[in-house]
Amino acid sequence: MAKIKREIIKIDEEKCDGCGLCIPSCPEGALQIVQGKAKLVKESFCDGLGACLGDCPQGALTITEVEVEEYDEEGVITHIKEESPELLEKHLAHLKAHADELPKHHSHAGLTSCPSARMLHWEKKEAVEEKASINSELRQWPIQLHLVPPGAPYFKNADLVLVADCVPFAYANFHADFLREGAIAIGCPKLDGLDAYVAKVAQILESSDIKSLKILHMEVPCCYGLISIAQEALRKSGKALPCESIVVGIKGEILKEVASKGAG
Repeated sequence: MAKIKREIIKIDEEKCDGCGLCIPSCPEGALQIVQGKAKLVKESFCDGLGACLGDCPQGALTITEVEVEEYDEEGVITHIKEESPELLEKHLAHLKAHADELPKHHSHAGLTSCPSARMLHWEKKEAVEEKASINSELRQWPIQLHLVPPGAPYFKNADLVLVADCVPFAYANFHADFLREGAIAIGCPKLDGLDAYVAKVAQILESSDIKSLKILHMEVPCCYGLISIAQEALRKSGKALPCESIVVGIKGEILKEVASKGAG
């Protein structure tokens, strides 16, 4: 099979503890535990969308772009039918949900762009009544993760909220529900450098007595990288904080909330 440069899952074996939580989250059945570590069954079975990223408590999974085998949709189907037939329905739902992905190397007809960039449109419900003007809850500046000073006074003894930059546009009650809670830092795990984000979040955690960490991100797979950023920053800083991740749907609804203890 020909090799091309594309995105694929990378597994850090030093961080992986073999818990297996990533296995059921992969709709291709591309992961398995071998000698106590998560492994890719085959490079060609990983579509590179990162559906498994948010389910690794150790932050051992990341997306990397390297020269690997082309994604093999037909091979994935055959593999699922032979090894995990119960997974087939989940895989087909995954294909349907991400209808225009992987333009240059996906072998399934009709998939043409990354889900985070899919062009979608829906009609807005007619307003029942005119809404009153509300005040902003923003209490700091700057807010972009690259720009915030790690030792800024608004981070002292704060609840830190890491926000994917599409969230405030999708979630209508963002100001009322999250800006009142603490200090924020906003970024895009798909378009910006992850290493720089990890370093900045770790600096914030080290410089300020952060009380808790909340991660708000969209439902698209690439956005789950914000969880990996937070986990790696916690590890680097040596902090152990109460953590919560919240998934927001593209139509503005809260899809999932997961609380955990983030170990540094």
